[in-house]
Amino acid sequence: MMEKVQRFGGAMFTPVLLFSFSGIMVALCIIFKNPMLVGSIATEGTTWFSVWSIIEDGAWTVFNQMELLFVIGLAIGLAKKANARAAMEAFVVYTTFNYFVSGMLKHFGSFFGVDFAQEVGGESGLKLLGGIKTLDTGIIGAIIISAIVVYIHDRYFDTKLPDFLGIFQGSSFVVIIGFFVMLPVAFITALIWPKIQMGIGSMQGFLASSGVFGVWLYTFLERILIPTGLHHFIYTPFVFGPAVVEEGISKYWMAHLNEFSQSTEPMKKLFPEGAFALHGNSKIFAAPGISAAFYFTAKPENRTKVLAILIPTTLTAVLAGITEPLEFTFLFISPPLFALHAVLAATMSATMYAFGVVGDMGGGFIDLLAKNWIPLFANHKGMIFTQLLIGLSFTVIYFLIFRFIILKFNIPTPGRELAGADVKLYSKKEFKEKQAQKDDASTKETGESIYMDRAIIFLEAFGGSENIEKVANCATRLRITVKDETKVHEDAAFKSGGAHGVVRKGNAFQVIVGLDVPQVREQFEKIL
Repeated sequence: MMEKVQRFGGAMFTPVLLFSFSGIMVALCIIFKNPMLVGSIATEGTTWFSVWSIIEDGAWTVFNQMELLFVIGLAIGLAKKANARAAMEAFVVYTTFNYFVSGMLKHFGSFFGVDFAQEVGGESGLKLLGGIKTLDTGIIGAIIISAIVVYIHDRYFDTKLPDFLGIFQGSSFVVIIGFFVMLPVAFITALIWPKIQMGIGSMQGFLASSGVFGVWLYTFLERILIPTGLHHFIYTPFVFGPAVVEEGISKYWMAHLNEFSQSTEPMKKLFPEGAFALHGNSKIFAAPGISAAFYFTAKPENRTKVLAILIPTTLTAVLAGITEPLEFTFLFISPPLFALHAVLAATMSATMYAFGVVGDMGGGFIDLLAKNWIPLFANHKGMIFTQLLIGLSFTVIYFLIFRFIILKFNIPTPGRELAGADVKLYSKKEFKEKQAQKDDASTKETGESIYMDRAIIFLEAFGGSENIEKVANCATRLRITVKDETKVHEDAAFKSGGAHGVVRKGNAFQVIVGLDVPQVREQFEKIL
């Protein structure tokens, strides 16, 4: 069950990867359309304003079509076979579902307690999705429908029909089944979702007024669940879903950023819901403190090597907001250190909120600069300086506490570990020779690629192709299910291929690869 949940969480991250660039572009467009920042050239009606408005319209694509992205992205990530066809099927069935809901509300709106004549958006609970006026179920509806389609796909895609019905096999059969399944699903949705929307409305008010502890608990869970891959279920409903504000903090922030930037009211008063998007501060301010502690506690003769590892991982965390390469370097060495990190990260967010810091700060420094600091600086520089002061203070706190604990308990962080056994680095030539011995045929050449080299090393570390049962990935992790976990090598074998660590749970493994995991997985599956 845990493996399935982790696979689901990893698949959810596929469409989320698209939001960072789009968010930055929307923010830049808002900046360049703000006369307060770029002068009269940005006045509405000028060519400058029109050009940036066009660019902004395109930048909103992923935010305006989040549901479709999650429907397609989940199908790609979850389907066990023919996932490209599964993505197409999910799109068709999800669109059919929305047409059913739309028709039911149009003809029987009073029965479901919905005034279908209202304009979409606001408190109507309605949304225009792909040209269809339907209930706004957000990504929750997209996730449920996509999961249903994937189940139907995996179960019936290969079903053999009689020859005279052959035209209805494969994707057609999946869509046919999905068509009839969506009728009761649409009815149930139309019946219960308006009540859920009312509950969400009540929850928004509760969470917005939950205070400092609520912010602390939210951030703590978002960090502490990273090893399990379940942290997606914590932040996604807040940042991209309707947990505290309609359509999620990220989209709401972009839509109102110009209004916020021109107001002189405190940001905490303007957008208190932004307290639930402060977790990115731990990526920006914690990483340097942790890295400094690792460097200054490393053996002098190892510091140059440690620095070579820490510089790219720290920059990745600070600038891009991808912290896993750094966090996993100490998670498996000392889980208590990681738990301490989660506590400190939560305390940082809670402290910032207590002193009036809010916004959309879930990414790295580039994201923070474009979406928060630059557009808000004119009227909210006090909040920015407060955030910076608290953040840098926690950088020092991280360094002092981590350094003390590492030395006190002699934790073998990078540069302090005992010398281990040599790890054999398999080359493509050696791999092919081994495969030739097994299959009496050599593997087809696929080109000199660093991704291929890493994939070969990982495959050998997993005990060879005959030991692989399932292959998947999330944003930074290669997720493998093996037939016999006793054949899997020690972590050092994976690290020789550039892995940052390995999560082991029975026959389910997660290799921490980094942001190039899709390319590594592609090569991994080729040599399988």
